[in-house]
Amino acid sequence: MSKVKILLVEDHMVVRNGIKLLLESQEGFVVVGEASNGDEALQLLSTELLPDIILTDISMDHMDGMELLRIIKSTYPSIKVVILSMLNQIHYVIEGFGLGLSGYLLKNVDYNELLFGLNHVANGGRYVSEEISMALLDQVTSGENYTDLPNRSLSDFDISERELEVLKLIADGFTNVEIADKIFLSKRTIEGHRQSLIEKMNVKNTAELVKVAFQSGILK
Repeated sequence: MSKVKILLVEDHMVVRNGIKLLLESQEGFVVVGEASNGDEALQLLSTELLPDIILTDISMDHMDGMELLRIIKSTYPSIKVVILSMLNQIHYVIEGFGLGLSGYLLKNVDYNELLFGLNHVANGGRYVSEEISMALLDQVTSGENYTDLPNRSLSDFDISERELEVLKLIADGFTNVEIADKIFLSKRTIEGHRQSLIEKMNVKNTAELVKVAFQSGILK
């Protein structure tokens, strides 16, 4: 039986090496390429590298996992894409499967679930990690959805362009320190923006802030 060919796309080398060691310890997988962002992955594909599955993170510089997914499904439709991320926001899952994603796994899954999910995708199925499945089930049973609120504009909440930039990075899962480094502001300033957003949108915490931002259409 031929091995499942995997292209790893992950910007943290230690994480990438750990995943590679795990996969190559299994008889059914072979890692045929590695990249630290979407741009590098596309460069590898342009050299006629043809993996069965691309296993990618979402948050990466230059080109993130969602943009890579869009390009792969339009240019290399036979390649399956599986996201392996720390981000557990439901909107990423919904958006990803809408774009043709084959699997969404969180980085806190154990090795057995990761291998099971990849095998399931390789055999033509789709897979969502257990934690995400339970979150989706909770959303369905509670009657929540992401279109409950009418679309609102920045002016409705009096949100500045800088606050919107911070909000987008918060939604992508970055910490205050990481956001400060990315947009060249102090950690204290980012903390101030985060608190200001919570107050302006009349929410209790960061999780609710992100949820309401997507529900109201401020973030898409």
